Amino acid sequence: MATRHALSAVSGLALIPLLFTAPAAAETADINYVALGDSYSSGLGTRDYDDSACKRGPAAYPELWAASNATASYDFVACAGATTDDVLANQISALEQGTDLVTITIGGNDVGFADVITTCRTGSNADCDEVGEEAENEVRDVLPGLLEETYTAITEAAPSAQVVVLGYPRLFEMGSCGFGSIGEPKRERLNQMADTLGDAIADHATAAGLTHVDVRDNFDGHGVCADDPWLNGTTVPLDESYHPNGAGHAEGYLPALTGALA
Repeated sequence: MATRHALSAVSGLALIPLLFTAPAAAETADINYVALGDSYSSGLGTRDYDDSACKRGPAAYPELWAASNATASYDFVACAGATTDDVLANQISALEQGTDLVTITIGGNDVGFADVITTCRTGSNADCDEVGEEAENEVRDVLPGLLEETYTAITEAAPSAQVVVLGYPRLFEMGSCGFGSIGEPKRERLNQMADTLGDAIADHATAAGLTHVDVRDNFDGHGVCADDPWLNGTTVPLDESYHPNGAGHAEGYLPALTGALA
């Protein structure tokens, strides 16, 4: 601890050196943060965007986290529609040797989850089962290699960073959901697919030595058809359907990320 001498004059006495402790320099918590990923990171669904192409917006969880924490630098490159190939081609370049924190959601677009939802929304229960099975086969057979390549590229580009892989929520609650909504059997099937995808991401992120954050419990009771949904149902514009709304980012994703970094 730093100290210095001071001289004190006392009447009738010689000057006497006194010791006192100088205040320690304030510690800083500034970090270099890069937010990668797809629409669940970019903020698609929050209806407020700074970037119309990638649907990045101020209500997205990376923006909320960066706004409430000390960051030396912050680079928000997540983009709606991104696949693992897009991350490798267009987002990894934002990482540096000095990057301290990386967050990412990725994998859903690689297995065509949006197309699965569309088919289940418009097709029969049998159609939903068929496309669901195809997507789950992709999760088991194709996605592991894509995730491994992506995670390896991230850790090589930012070797000192804590890499936080956030998963996806289940989309639906059961029970009454109003006229024209997706039927309960299809909702159950889509939630099963979300679990298959979520479990795979959890397994491979953990195997890669990364920090995995499972948000399914955070969103429990707040899916589509809930009284207080944190996810959009079928909406206009259509691309915002089945994505977290502002509450989903602020009350679902942000606390999950904050808890993982505590």
